[in-house]
Amino acid sequence: MNFPSKVFCRTYQLGFRLAMPVLPYREPKLYEHIKSVPNILDKHQIKSVLLVTDPGLRKGGSTAALEAILQAHQIHCAVYDQTCANPTVHNVGEAKALYQKEKCEALIAFGGGSSMDCAKAVGACIAYPNKSLKQLKGLLKVLRKLPVLIAIPTTAGTGSEVTVAAVITDSEQKHKYTMNNFTQIPAYAVLDPEMTYTLPPHLTATTGMDALTHAVEAYIGGSTTKETRKLALQATRLIFANIETAYQDGSDYKARRNMLHAAYKAGLAFSKSYVGYIHAVAHSLGGQYNIPHGLANSVLMPIVLEEYGPAVYKKLHMLGIAARVAQKEESHEEGAKKFIGAIRELNRNMNIPETLSGIRKEDIPRMAKHAAKEANPLYPVPVLMNAKELERFYELVADWR
Repeated sequence: MNFPSKVFCRTYQLGFRLAMPVLPYREPKLYEHIKSVPNILDKHQIKSVLLVTDPGLRKGGSTAALEAILQAHQIHCAVYDQTCANPTVHNVGEAKALYQKEKCEALIAFGGGSSMDCAKAVGACIAYPNKSLKQLKGLLKVLRKLPVLIAIPTTAGTGSEVTVAAVITDSEQKHKYTMNNFTQIPAYAVLDPEMTYTLPPHLTATTGMDALTHAVEAYIGGSTTKETRKLALQATRLIFANIETAYQDGSDYKARRNMLHAAYKAGLAFSKSYVGYIHAVAHSLGGQYNIPHGLANSVLMPIVLEEYGPAVYKKLHMLGIAARVAQKEESHEEGAKKFIGAIRELNRNMNIPETLSGIRKEDIPRMAKHAAKEANPLYPVPVLMNAKELERFYELVADWR
């Protein structure tokens, strides 16, 4: 990246960092069991809700307990269960139409980040009925209050239950775009470990590593605060201590609970400190090939961290100490390399591949441009890169490298 571009990016990021104390961040009110949902709705005098979830969860019976609880309290529950792994503009349109048809008054997002992103986007469209989703994409485009949104994560990874972001795929253009608005932070989050028991091991692994990516990118970026650094370190410690247990025994209540809280803390951290090129590249891969976001992040993370080089050694060393894979007395370089090695070991232990299949060389320049547009100037990455420089990451994760 040339010098003028670097100056522009860093000036833009400084502006956001200075504004951070006055920006309207808020945290959702936390509950720990789905039995609390009717009480939340009663408080707002809501009698009709749209439950946004995905086909696998509904078919597998994961939503049954919640639907029964709502029915027992005479709360009408319409269900949109067609959310795909990378929610699309079409998903949002269908869910919005159902919300309006059933005269719903609130949204419940049940699932992983995809369901929550879809529900957030539906809420934005309800708040702006005369605007298309395309008109609402970007930063601070949704200022009106959304319908009450209750997020119930069934994965411990995305942190979407606490974030300002929704990521939607434009299937026609084959890329993802983000919607970042304070109004999209859910009003309530229900962190019920039992709702994650049915999560398959491979999704436990990749969503958990997604949470680690949030913590790591929030910590190594240039817009951290004392609060976000503390949250990122806590999340990293919890993930390293619990992810393999949750992967091996999905019904381990303590491990599942700790992973939910790790994802929540990481979500809080990156909401304020942002992410980086790992996410930007992963989003473009998801948009182009529908590669699951957690998988892309898992594979990309050690590669991108290595490419940053000495600029991140000190911070990665601190993360390594928090993860208990590095020692204080070691050099920053040694500690950083141990931390990156520990990430690779976690991936191996949970059968996460080192490369991604299906990447075509001719697609790389276009994806890199999308990634650069997403990341620059917003993401306060430790080392700035332009689209041409980002192309290297696609080549490094491709299975033909």
